[in-house]
Amino acid sequence: MKRLLSILTVSLAFALLGGCATGPTRGSYRVTAYKPHNPANVRVKVSTSTQHIYVMEGDRCLMAVQGCVGTAKDPTPPGSWRITNKIKNKRRISQPDAGYPMAYWCEFKSAYGFHEGFVHPYPRTHGCIRLHKEAAARLFALVKVGTPISISRTQPEDATVGRSVMRLDQSRDPDPPRSSMMSPAWFKDPAGPLLIEG
Repeated sequence: MKRLLSILTVSLAFALLGGCATGPTRGSYRVTAYKPHNPANVRVKVSTSTQHIYVMEGDRCLMAVQGCVGTAKDPTPPGSWRITNKIKNKRRISQPDAGYPMAYWCEFKSAYGFHEGFVHPYPRTHGCIRLHKEAAARLFALVKVGTPISISRTQPEDATVGRSVMRLDQSRDPDPPRSSMMSPAWFKDPAGPLLIEG
């Protein structure tokens, strides 16, 4: 209990200071994302060792969340990239699971992108970077075509704002009903403003 209170206190401190704290990992998972002062200065950093995604504007953290990256067999491609395409209501076109929603698609390399999906505490994708819907919607709002992406095993932010990233484990969550996933309503934004002043 003391550890939980300590984590929540640190997270609240980051939020009050304009940092990148996220909400609790169970129940109503919420993500805080701040409006950039200059959208042209936004960049995204991915740490494959921690599975953390940092959206930065200079030294200012706009959002920091846990995602899910590629496995050793199908790794997320390291290197410097740029967002090349954005499709809010993208669906998987290949088998298996054609039609499966990949909402808030932000492509950075052909067939690789950020998108909504289950977040596991270990690498589990075919190279894409999956985010909880709360985070995917906000990343989509923060980036534009041309936004720089840096993907490497570690990032300097792992030792700073990375400490406030709340862990998320959706590995045991059941798949929603297929009728729900195939509905256009699946692509509705989370409630409330996606980006806040701060």
